[in-house]
Amino acid sequence: MKSDKCASAKCPMVRKPYPPGPKSKKRMRSFSEYAKELREKQKLKRWYNLKEGQFGRYVKSVLNTRKRSEDAAVVLVKVLESRLDNIVFRLGFAPSRNAARKIVSHRHVTVNDKVVNIPSFSAKKGDRVGIKVMSSQKTLFKNLPAALKKHKPPLWLELNAEKLEGKVIGEPTIEEAAPPAEISSIFEFYSK
Repeated sequence: MKSDKCASAKCPMVRKPYPPGPKSKKRMRSFSEYAKELREKQKLKRWYNLKEGQFGRYVKSVLNTRKRSEDAAVVLVKVLESRLDNIVFRLGFAPSRNAARKIVSHRHVTVNDKVVNIPSFSAKKGDRVGIKVMSSQKTLFKNLPAALKKHKPPLWLELNAEKLEGKVIGEPTIEEAAPPAEISSIFEFYSK
């Protein structure tokens, strides 16, 4: 038998806010250039809810096809913002990009009165994006017109809350999109 004083039920266990063992001094972590670029890429990829290969193809196509006069960051934001799932989110039809992706893939969205179930569909200026008439009767979209009256879409989109329809009237800008990442470091990551 042990004769410890704290072995009985009367002595409570003391929990300290740090792990056992010798205490080390906290040091500032400096990240490599690669780690910073990777972090920025991951931020933007997660923000638009894209998979690794898909995001990489977008970035590489922008790097290969952009004109010398255009800024690559602006072109990349235009490409990502013009995706159908992002437009559904920006119009306020879905609370998140993930939900917008599901709404599109479950065939609830029309583009120019044709059902489109591809979230990566690239909408162009003049396209009308709306909720399918049969889908608008579902409980998911019942209260949407009232909620859309308070919603303010970006300037490059026009919203008709009663019809549950929006129209692409311009091109997205990097200022309106306000991506959470430094896009130039993403291009540095992919140019290696």
